Amino acid sequence: MNLFKISQFLVLLIITASCSEQKAQTNSTVTEKLAQIAQPIRQKTAIPDIMDVFKVGESVYVRSLAVEAKTQRLWVGTSLGVHEINLQSHKLVNTFTRDHGLANEYVFGIGIDVDGYKWFGTNAGGMSRYKDGEWKTYFPMHGLADYWIYAFANDHDGGLWIGTWAGANYLNRKTNEFKTYVKELINEWVYGIDVDSKGVVWFGTEGGVTSYDGENWTSWNHQDGLGGDNPDALPFSRNTGLGTRSRHDLGILASGKPTYNPNYVFCILVDHDDSIWAGTWGGGVAHFSQGQWSNLMKQDGLSGNIVYSMAQDQDGVLWFGSNKGLSRFDGKSWNNWTIHDGLPGNDIYAIQIAPNGDIWVGSRGGVTRLGLPKKLIE
Repeated sequence: MNLFKISQFLVLLIITASCSEQKAQTNSTVTEKLAQIAQPIRQKTAIPDIMDVFKVGESVYVRSLAVEAKTQRLWVGTSLGVHEINLQSHKLVNTFTRDHGLANEYVFGIGIDVDGYKWFGTNAGGMSRYKDGEWKTYFPMHGLADYWIYAFANDHDGGLWIGTWAGANYLNRKTNEFKTYVKELINEWVYGIDVDSKGVVWFGTEGGVTSYDGENWTSWNHQDGLGGDNPDALPFSRNTGLGTRSRHDLGILASGKPTYNPNYVFCILVDHDDSIWAGTWGGGVAHFSQGQWSNLMKQDGLSGNIVYSMAQDQDGVLWFGSNKGLSRFDGKSWNNWTIHDGLPGNDIYAIQIAPNGDIWVGSRGGVTRLGLPKKLIE
């Protein structure tokens, strides 16, 4: 397909003084902040480099990625359909559009369940399921909460959690029945879902973070420490005139100053230690551990304060996709990549880790593979 022609090439706090003792206690220096968040994960870990860029067109957005380890496939959700890439050959295998059975060609989220079904969440088109050439589409009439679908996560019972703009759905895979949760969440617009080792489900919403342990629902927002304060932007207000048209981009007021909303969580990640990471709109990345929130922002080393995507690799290294590029954080030091290093775009909407350790990154304009040169791979 011309839109997805493969082209391969090698490329690659200051915290202001507090005006009160209480505020001083809640802030920390960069060194202290990093020490609170994570110890160095692995010493002398080799830094991946950009190995391939798979271009899909400058005006095409890669919004979601999903790795299917069993079949060695990468599923790519874009604003013009779904692509399937072979993780071993790095070749395009298939392209799927409405003509093939996809509910809508703008795909925001991809999930893969325990039975190998691929689930595609679309923009205003409902949800599609695919396996072995067969498609099925779900709409609100089937029990789905909304037509806008953003996130998926498998629970420990084989069920599927689904994030929508009208709450969270739980699909019981044994009965194929949907259940919808709205009032239990801090906000009904659900953009990210993950499940920890104890089975607790974590939801990233436009109003903060909510957890569900099977019995109790607990929520946090900026007042609890979620998301950092951004001195370079104005707090978001619904009186600014910003609407759904700008929900995936930082709003700019008539004055030219950007707005931010630290309660607005684009993505959520449970790391290997069961700590929680939440990417916010302008408030950087928030980290929840031992009942406390702390935050990392651009001044700490993060590429940008709007964090769209996150992943953790096999070495425990954290990867963050922001509005200003890709960041790698090993608990001690940072590495950042932008269009100047070979990325097709600076807005990084999706990150996935392949079984061989390659980092796959989705942005406007294409998919990028970062990996180690063969001579460094043992």
